[in-house]
Amino acid sequence: MSGVILFDGTCAFCEGSVKFIAERDNGYHRFGASQTPEGRALLEQHGIDREAARSIILIENGTVFLRSTAVLRIAKHMRAPWRAAAMFLLVPRPIRDFFYGIVASIRHRIAGESNACEIPPPEIRARLI
Repeated sequence: MSGVILFDGTCAFCEGSVKFIAERDNGYHRFGASQTPEGRALLEQHGIDREAARSIILIENGTVFLRSTAVLRIAKHMRAPWRAAAMFLLVPRPIRDFFYGIVASIRHRIAGESNACEIPPPEIRARLI
């Protein structure tokens, strides 16, 4: 079993997050930019609209998780201490998503635009959808 993480391929913050996760998740997740044909096909298959696709998306066991829920469920499969972040799933989703929204709204300012021409390292390339 594994999860698929769809991310905004035009966002350097999101791409950095993929690298961060890939180094800590023991190979559990596969990755794809939501703008690629494969990413768009998964979005369509699961009935996810383009607005939701601007968020990080986790598809796990046929279930779609968005925003803070996706991030915290991703953390469940990471090594310690990152796994401990999953305890915040106990916080009501509207509160978690409020804080997620703050970070999401400034992510391009934090990390800038993505270098779409950058080739990911082999360990991540092997896990792309």
